[in-house]
Amino acid sequence: MFSKIGHVPTHRYIWIDSTYTHQQPVGFIEAMWVGLTAIPGRAWGINVILRDGGALYRNIPPQAVAFCPDPEPSWTIKHAQLWDCYSYGFSTLQNPILRSLSVRTKVKDSLYLGEYLFSTAHLHDGWSDAVEQDKEFIFVQLDNGRLTIQPTNKVAFIDPSFILPNLPMLKTQDTVYSCEE
Repeated sequence: MFSKIGHVPTHRYIWIDSTYTHQQPVGFIEAMWVGLTAIPGRAWGINVILRDGGALYRNIPPQAVAFCPDPEPSWTIKHAQLWDCYSYGFSTLQNPILRSLSVRTKVKDSLYLGEYLFSTAHLHDGWSDAVEQDKEFIFVQLDNGRLTIQPTNKVAFIDPSFILPNLPMLKTQDTVYSCEE
């Protein structure tokens, strides 16, 4: 478990919009994604080591992240993340079964294809303890070169060897099950 700051399951080489980091922006710059910051009421903070100079730069907003030097240009915070963080405490998981699996995700009113990176979950707060409010954040590298962070009800995994294409309407989990009632 992490408190406010934690590492990502594996580092990634990414690009950062220097508008968010430099006094004199120079477009997208190379960086190594090494961590996350969770502050309630804010978007996830992306923590990187900048290739030029080696500075550790924290709390870059997710809409500033790209996986190529020329990503889709009109990416906003509303595209990058659906829900703000709601706790300082969180854990990360890179599920080995899902690692690098293709996904289809709904971002705003559009469907995008991408790749599962890892998941996070907040811990030890009122929302996490309420089954109908608890969320898992899935970090996805989109085919358009951008990052999106979506809850599980906005992501469908693609595995042609197992998964059938018809997605049923699912209900929200709102029941607590216990074997000792």
